[in-house]
Amino acid sequence: MLPVTLASLSIFFSSSAYAQYSATYLPSNAPPTTEEGQTGTNQCGTGSNQTSMCQNAYINSVDDFCIWAPPQPGPKSDIGDTERIEVAWCLKSGYGTRLIPDGTIRGAHFVKTPDFIQVTGVGDLTKINVPARDAGGELDPHGADGNGNPVGGLVFSNAYGELEQMFEWTNFVSDTEFCFRACKPGSDMAPTWCQHIYDEMGCEWNMPANYDAGIFEQCAGDSGEPMGVYGQSTFHQGDGNTPAPHPVPSSSQCTTTTTIGGGVAASSSAVTSASGSNSITTTGSPASTTSTGRSVSSASGSASGSTVPTNNADNNSAFSTIATDVQSTVLNVFTALFLVGSSMILL
Repeated sequence: MLPVTLASLSIFFSSSAYAQYSATYLPSNAPPTTEEGQTGTNQCGTGSNQTSMCQNAYINSVDDFCIWAPPQPGPKSDIGDTERIEVAWCLKSGYGTRLIPDGTIRGAHFVKTPDFIQVTGVGDLTKINVPARDAGGELDPHGADGNGNPVGGLVFSNAYGELEQMFEWTNFVSDTEFCFRACKPGSDMAPTWCQHIYDEMGCEWNMPANYDAGIFEQCAGDSGEPMGVYGQSTFHQGDGNTPAPHPVPSSSQCTTTTTIGGGVAASSSAVTSASGSNSITTTGSPASTTSTGRSVSSASGSASGSTVPTNNADNNSAFSTIATDVQSTVLNVFTALFLVGSSMILL
């Protein structure tokens, strides 16, 4: 019998875990399914469909990304219970996926680093079937059996040039928060930058970044430190003492936009249209980003200080006030004339 060493076991398990990466796909040549037990499809076509079972996700920019979420609503659709069957919900049409409904995304922050691309943010993710009060879970291309969560889920990006498959990625989703990182293909460090073993630690520990609502921004950024790696030591989930998350890496060259598909930027005033949807007007100056990557909004908005009646009741109230003032003025004039006349008679 051949001796079994730790090194050989490590190589065996490593090759088994990454066996699915022997094939490289594009949306145009992907087969109907890429993993055994897959409930959706990788042949998604174009357009969009709110009942689509497409399991291709994209992460390209602040206004062009997807989130993995349940195919059906309901209290049994917690991310932890549906992680193997999630489908892609995207901001843009053309991928054959479901569309993220307007008003879902309340803030999104996209950063491109030398090692990965990442989008973080907040919103009402119950609109994409995440149950209310669901603390969420983690999706990645591995899963317990190497087939991925969701099974057969593929991720693509054109952030580094031509559209390509991103082999290493991780996506956390809850009812109010999301974060999605995809690591640059071809790097030996990609599995480290997109580590998937911290599935109970959540977004802000795994991907320290800007999660502010009301801002949609795209930046260049530093990679920072890989999740769980602290100098020469590596933290493992369940260890006695959980270290603090790494500091937010610095970012620069940030550009902001007021709206993205599925979301509108926050501002000083919101106007509700006849259709019931909210449109937002920004009155302050654009946000700037500090070296820590946190967003700082300018307070230079102005107010006119005047109030304009907005309905008939307000108009009637205004006219009533004016009439009362006129009557009081006339009465005062007649009283003054009477007193003057009386004084002249006495003289």
